[in-house]
Amino acid sequence: MEKTARRWSSTFRALPERKAPEEASSGALLGAVGFEGKALVNAATLRLWSPRCISKGANMADDMADNRVEGEQRATISDKEALLFHSRGRPGKLAVVASKPMATQRDLSLAYSPGVAAPVLAIAKDPSAAFDYTTRGNMVAVITNGTAVLGLGDLGALAAKPVMEGKAALFKRFADIDSIDLEIDAKDVDEFVSAVRYLGPSFGGINLEDIKAPECFVIEERLRDLMDIPVFHDDQHGTAIISAAGLLNALLLTGRDIKTAKLVCNGAGAAGIACLDLAKALGFDSRNMILCDTKGVVYRGRQEGMNQWKSAHAVDTKARTLAEALEGADIFYGLSVKGALTPNMLLSMADNPIVFAMANPDPEITPEEARAARPDVIIATGRSDYPNQINNVLGFPYIFRGALDVRARTINMEMKIAATHALAELAREDVPDEVANAYRGARPRFGRDYLIPAPFDPRLISVIPPAVALAAMDTGVARRPIVDMKAYRAELSARRDPIAGLMQTIHERVRRDPKRVVFAEGEEEQVIRAALAFVHQGFGRAVLVGREDRVKEAAANAGLELPAEIEIHNAKLSHRNAVYAQFLFERLQRKGFLMRDCQRLINQDRNHFAAAMVAQGDADAMVTGVTRNFSHALEDVRRVVDAKPGHRVIGASLILANGRIVVVADTAITEMPDAEELAEIAIEAAGVARRIGLEPRVAMLAFSTFGYPPGERTARVHQAVNVLDRRRVDFQYEGEMGADIALNKELMSAYPFSRLSDTANVLVMPAFHSAAISTKMLQELGGATVLGPLIVGLDKPIQIVQLGATDTEIVNMAALAAFGIGG
Repeated sequence: MEKTARRWSSTFRALPERKAPEEASSGALLGAVGFEGKALVNAATLRLWSPRCISKGANMADDMADNRVEGEQRATISDKEALLFHSRGRPGKLAVVASKPMATQRDLSLAYSPGVAAPVLAIAKDPSAAFDYTTRGNMVAVITNGTAVLGLGDLGALAAKPVMEGKAALFKRFADIDSIDLEIDAKDVDEFVSAVRYLGPSFGGINLEDIKAPECFVIEERLRDLMDIPVFHDDQHGTAIISAAGLLNALLLTGRDIKTAKLVCNGAGAAGIACLDLAKALGFDSRNMILCDTKGVVYRGRQEGMNQWKSAHAVDTKARTLAEALEGADIFYGLSVKGALTPNMLLSMADNPIVFAMANPDPEITPEEARAARPDVIIATGRSDYPNQINNVLGFPYIFRGALDVRARTINMEMKIAATHALAELAREDVPDEVANAYRGARPRFGRDYLIPAPFDPRLISVIPPAVALAAMDTGVARRPIVDMKAYRAELSARRDPIAGLMQTIHERVRRDPKRVVFAEGEEEQVIRAALAFVHQGFGRAVLVGREDRVKEAAANAGLELPAEIEIHNAKLSHRNAVYAQFLFERLQRKGFLMRDCQRLINQDRNHFAAAMVAQGDADAMVTGVTRNFSHALEDVRRVVDAKPGHRVIGASLILANGRIVVVADTAITEMPDAEELAEIAIEAAGVARRIGLEPRVAMLAFSTFGYPPGERTARVHQAVNVLDRRRVDFQYEGEMGADIALNKELMSAYPFSRLSDTANVLVMPAFHSAAISTKMLQELGGATVLGPLIVGLDKPIQIVQLGATDTEIVNMAALAAFGIGG
């Protein structure tokens, strides 16, 4: 199951025996990367699922059906924009793409009749063979009846479908699990269970979602008894696992003993009950735990508003209200509503109180309010704009990944405990560069504001699934034990979606240092959408260049509302017009331009105006290219902005495929570089690699490898390597070599003298043509995701998108420019 609009081809490896030099580099690159229809997710998962979907345990408290989300007006995405996002192009967020070739009659005969009979008979003989011959082993059903959609109550099964599609997409994005959403129009427990129980042969696991309490407890329990695959209600257990991981670390930081710590939980819905169940399993003493609901404390003997799940957590206590229960308490678990925890209540708690205020979208108490009352508080929320976010996406994709990989019959308490400890321990380790980069280089460390790993931590997929799998094996619920755990961890790491990981890191970095970016073609609908997305995602302020009436009309026609963070600048009417014209004239007066020519360019050409804004410091970065050919747009920009001193302007493309990122250059600027120019291109491309967190290993590509067969263009590449030798550059490089040698470690082993310690992650092409052709072929035929070409080496960060680029592509380029790539 694939969630991307890209088309995937079958294996495309063959390299013809004789090719022109540039063609050989292109073909070798296609073959060496080795695409075999492997499913990858496209760039961003933005807007697939609302924040309340990702971390919504707080919305599952009892009696929440009538509690409408008061914070809705604070959302930065309008209803119109969200509706257009879901309806544009192919409606919805999912698609089915074949994982096997379907190009020939033979392919069809193998896929269906008569070839399909062979696996049918094999499965009939041995049902476990279904894991080998079908999608079952990597397929999860996301199932709901719509009785508790987000925090909005019982909206029905059909209304829940957008949420379920989003959940399915997140399974793919974070753990490479194929998923399909199923909305069952049955509120009756018996009917719902009967509909789901017979789906077992189709799936490797069932993720229950948005089912109200207390029915959700009965449904999950009965399905777990009836089915031999994992059944997991994420609203309960996901929140419980993530919050428990943070709680273990908070206990560690405050020196508390889990056996004596006093915990008060406000909210007796699905998530609240599950949190207490897991806390007890981890070692909390039930006598030190008090559960509260809308009626007050759940105490022994209470009759009003009780059920068997609340009764299981009833205790002997004199406390009758939340305020009374919190006196002297060490921990507050909030899975209820905004404002439930007051500063006075917090003041009555023990020293170094631990507060997990998980109501969404507004917590029971904000971190600002909590710290004002108690500076010694440790606080976590369900919000992404505060530290210590209790985010379910840290759990469910990876828990199912581990369960599926051992073909587990269930997800038991031991597996949930293993996931909890794995998360807690990961937060205590030094973070990798990908996470540090997202924090603007200020590497986060385990402490009061870093109790839980960040959702974009690349280690999550190689840490949590193995822990879950081991627990399944140890408790006897695994049908296929993993023998080589080290190899399994490596396999898991390879499943990461590289472009999503890369862009999320860049996005987080930009959010921490927002920029003012000029969108030169501000009257175009996709540009307006991109500017809105740029602002809504917290990247900074956006400047749309265009006529104000035209921009507002285009926005209104598209159902878009322009916030204050978006400025509209009409080049002809700008008060900076004269300054920009004078600046441009001083640059071009000896190149045949008169003052009136420069004034006309500033007045009438948006690229010149936008570039002048950046050059004069009125904006930090610029993006253009939607309506104008790349070369023409670059020519406009180069009139206004020079190369950075000591640098060369090149085009670099990022290829993301098969779990790796490769920088390719020069894909846009120098048509036929000589040896010196090739060396300079290599230096600039290595800089791009370092900027995105790679340690560069540069391969100077040619149609021959280390001198054979010889040729004039091969000689230029060989000379470029000598130039790099003389310059004593500080990165690994080697050449000349074919792309297949550069990208294939086994083939590279035939050349033990190679200076590359591993496969290359920077490819310098012998000419502009081979670079441009190969990257475009990879994108269209090979299944790769290609970002770029990125303009590198200018004195200011300016990026040019491809003609007709989508809003997502424009946002990515704007983020890269704001990140500083290009300048």
